[in-house]
Amino acid sequence: MKLLSRRSFLMAGAGGFASWRLAGAAERPNIVYILADDLGWGDMRCYNRDSAVPTPNLDRLASQGMRFTDMHSPSSVCTPTRYGILTGRYAWRSSLKKGVLWGYSPNLIEPGRMTVASMLKAQGYATCGIGKWHLGFGVREKVDYDQPLRPGPNDHGFDYFFGIPASLDMDPYVYVENDHVVEKPTAHTEGRNSPRGVFWRPGAMAPSFKIEEVLPTLANKAISFIKDRAKKPSQPFFLYLALTAPHTPWVPLPAFRGKSKAGDYGDFVAQVDDVAGQVLRALTDAGLEKNTLVIFTSDNGAHWTPEDKAKYPHLANAHWRGMKADIWDAGHRIPFLARWPGKIPAGAVSAEIGCLTDFMATAAELVGARLPANAAEDSFSLLPVLLGRKLTKPVREAVVHHSSEGMFSIRQGEWKLCLGLGSGGFSQPKKVQPKPGEAPGQLYNLREDPEEKRNVYLEHPEIVQRLTALLQRYQREGRSRPI
Repeated sequence: MKLLSRRSFLMAGAGGFASWRLAGAAERPNIVYILADDLGWGDMRCYNRDSAVPTPNLDRLASQGMRFTDMHSPSSVCTPTRYGILTGRYAWRSSLKKGVLWGYSPNLIEPGRMTVASMLKAQGYATCGIGKWHLGFGVREKVDYDQPLRPGPNDHGFDYFFGIPASLDMDPYVYVENDHVVEKPTAHTEGRNSPRGVFWRPGAMAPSFKIEEVLPTLANKAISFIKDRAKKPSQPFFLYLALTAPHTPWVPLPAFRGKSKAGDYGDFVAQVDDVAGQVLRALTDAGLEKNTLVIFTSDNGAHWTPEDKAKYPHLANAHWRGMKADIWDAGHRIPFLARWPGKIPAGAVSAEIGCLTDFMATAAELVGARLPANAAEDSFSLLPVLLGRKLTKPVREAVVHHSSEGMFSIRQGEWKLCLGLGSGGFSQPKKVQPKPGEAPGQLYNLREDPEEKRNVYLEHPEIVQRLTALLQRYQREGRSRPI
């Protein structure tokens, strides 16, 4: 494989940005970004024809736009991925070194840091966030929900926000609108942990809050926003819809029970597909479909265990190794669909390596905004790929992966280097110490060994050295996007 020099990579990135920025600036489409929670690469039939879950709406979306097969979340768990999507920066550069926030955690996004929402707002967009925030509120170590929840989404570029503080299995169980709770958490839930996946923790809850009604509520809020924006066609909008499913608790509505052959989880995925279909129909009914870029993706892989695989004829993460939280590909290789009628080729499939941090640079190029040096440090524009242009160079020099336990890996071309043994996640939570004579890390050739079964670390010391040095440079310089 021919590798780019640092200089040629910088020139390719800068030149590509300038030419495409002018082409994209005149369009100014609406942008709808739908983020599923814990949806696996193999859950949708457009990725896995043997999926035990019907996903007709998402399959149709794939046929109308582009499907990426080598897209990755910046982390294999949710909070750091959400930080990366909105800021274009790896979350391990922030105060969050690993893991996730909780429902009472302080705000993670640094004051004054550019987000996709603030960048688009500065370009004249109406900005709306609906769904799972999970990036914290306020500055105290324990959030007081009786006080204004600032800083929060409104301080990071969103004109309007409605959603829940963290994952749907974490207290407090409340709805937040802008900077306040809709109803105070004066009740209490004992939680639940049975059957498999029907899980939420005990804690404070608003009296009228119902777990199973959250996903439908978020869908209705998104549809209402779209209908409202149809009355104001002169101003483009950005809708960030962060779903709470199919993350636990797996609580599909009665209409979806039995829709799949993968139990409660599969039925919940079918409901996620239905929510996506409702949003897409709302765009069509409002006459906004043609000039709207729709992106559908997931924050990390599915939590689909070996026991789940044995019980159901379904591979939520397809044949990729591991699951959610892992450094192996099932932890962070995720579905990614994009549709923009007349601009993105219908039925296209891209094998370009990408990362969800790339949303910032892609959106900036789309609207003609230049990114400052102190923003989107790990974001690269995928716009040329989306528009079907044939590239002579990869969009990215490399992509960095990160697990729930703080393990790093770096991917460049067909090579993937994991610094350490084990998964760094749910499959093998603790890092494994190498035995005498054993490799201290993992190196895989994903072209020859996509399931990461054969560790060739000791066979290619030159590749280990090169990728280690590249990762260390990214860590040392505080960025991977050229200035």
